[in-house]
Amino acid sequence: MGDWNLLGSILEEVHSHSTIVGKIWLTILFIFRMLILGAAAEDVWDDEQSEFVCNTDQPGCKTVCYDRAFPISLIRFWVLQVIFVSAPSLVYMGHALYCIRTLEKERHRRRFQLKEEMDEAELDEHKRIERELKRLDEQRKVKRAPLRGSLLRTYIIHILTRSLVEVCFILGQYVLYGIQLEPLYKCDRLPCPNSVDCYISRPTEKTIFMVFMIAIAGVSLFLNILEISHLVCST
Repeated sequence: MGDWNLLGSILEEVHSHSTIVGKIWLTILFIFRMLILGAAAEDVWDDEQSEFVCNTDQPGCKTVCYDRAFPISLIRFWVLQVIFVSAPSLVYMGHALYCIRTLEKERHRRRFQLKEEMDEAELDEHKRIERELKRLDEQRKVKRAPLRGSLLRTYIIHILTRSLVEVCFILGQYVLYGIQLEPLYKCDRLPCPNSVDCYISRPTEKTIFMVFMIAIAGVSLFLNILEISHLVCST
């Protein structure tokens, strides 16, 4: 499995531009997906091919049976799931940085305009301009774009997109593997001479991880729905 450092550092930046529910979603993504995939799941699934044993010596039979039993390695499937679910957040982050840059340009232009007005302003007007300049200085310390307008629309779209991706991966895992792995897998695919019995290593442990990853995906989907509800109620 690849290194998560780059994706993790980018998502940390997304964390500062998210709502409270979005921060919880990102925390679950970090702890219960990325860390568990790197720390535990990979070790559980690293023997799925080497310990896949069939009761035949027919050349090629074990290979084609393994391909039928595991059309895609679940560890790679979950890595793809994390990447695709995270992708909409990276797009939103790009838009947020663009909005921040636009706001900084607007503040710089307004600050320059106020300084020109200050040179010709009277005492009362001078104090008002000083207060506005102070307010602009305080806004510069906030490195987060307000969640409204086009940025709010992008935020909602990115939640809906990652929810759709989540549903697709949940259904994909269910269609490919169901909710558990059976210890015995019967295979009659060519070039096997007849029906062959193949045995999967540690099926119970692997099943636990399968159920766990589906449950985390379900929690993630629930948080997406909760976040949209939160945004609708607060706007």
